[in-house]
Amino acid sequence: MTVWDVTARPDHEQFGYWHEVICQAFVPLTPHRTDDAPGFAARVETRPLHRVVRAHIRSRPQRTTHGPSEVSRTDGAYYFVNLQVAGRCAVRQGATESVVGPGQFTVVDTSEPYHFDFDAPWQMLSYRLPHDVLDGRPSALGRRLGGCFDAAGPGRVVASILTSLWDVDTTAGPAADLEHALASAVTATVAGGPVPDRPRDLLRAAVLRHVRGRLGDRTLSVRSVCRRFGIAPRTLHAAFADGNGSFAATVRRLRLERSAALLADPDTTATVTAVALACGFDDPASFSRAFRREFGCTPTEVRRSGGARTAQPPCAQ
Repeated sequence: MTVWDVTARPDHEQFGYWHEVICQAFVPLTPHRTDDAPGFAARVETRPLHRVVRAHIRSRPQRTTHGPSEVSRTDGAYYFVNLQVAGRCAVRQGATESVVGPGQFTVVDTSEPYHFDFDAPWQMLSYRLPHDVLDGRPSALGRRLGGCFDAAGPGRVVASILTSLWDVDTTAGPAADLEHALASAVTATVAGGPVPDRPRDLLRAAVLRHVRGRLGDRTLSVRSVCRRFGIAPRTLHAAFADGNGSFAATVRRLRLERSAALLADPDTTATVTAVALACGFDDPASFSRAFRREFGCTPTEVRRSGGARTAQPPCAQ
């Protein structure tokens, strides 16, 4: 976490500090004052989220330009997804102009000029995403860059994610799955396409990707997943409440399906016990009981059958 607090400096230095330091911190920008009030109260806090940079910004009225000169000095190509928290922002990129109010968001591309105009004190949540994070669809995004998106329909999902992700603690490790969830929602909303109806659907999808990559990890638990995603246990349980089973039941089912696929594969030479351990089961006896309940046969019967390659054992087909 990094904080720049302009108000900590003398009034006569505040705008210069904003101009020379803060407006160069994320991407080159040139601010212009639009009022004669003394000082220039402003504050920026940033937090990393894998390759995304999150920022909470509050500042005075101003015009901000990312023109051809600033584009040429930009190191890398990024999208900014900006959720307006307070005040209004008049946005212009290319032929698109819009006014973004509280609860609405816009997306701009740093590889092309854009302009912001704030006519009153304002606050914003701003997320900087590398181009390749947004599913490689710049041409589709380009048609709607600089537009205003309401917090309704798919836009509501994006606004909710932008708000929720600000408080996610990523000290336990990188948040690649949450980054992907954000990018998928933004791309679907801005470029068009399906998007999950609720933020919990995105969270559940991200958790499932995380779990499938760690089925052999016997420390996988509610606690470890909550730490990984920076959420409370009740949030995790709620994400699975209307699915095909609880979080624990889902993990058990995925582990059993993985073990069944391995045992039914004639190229697998590992013993039943080794397969159980590789899929996160410590006790071979409890593994066999759970396997029989799920598929109606034992792991040994599947191994002896020499079944064809399949996602389920022959006795379950």
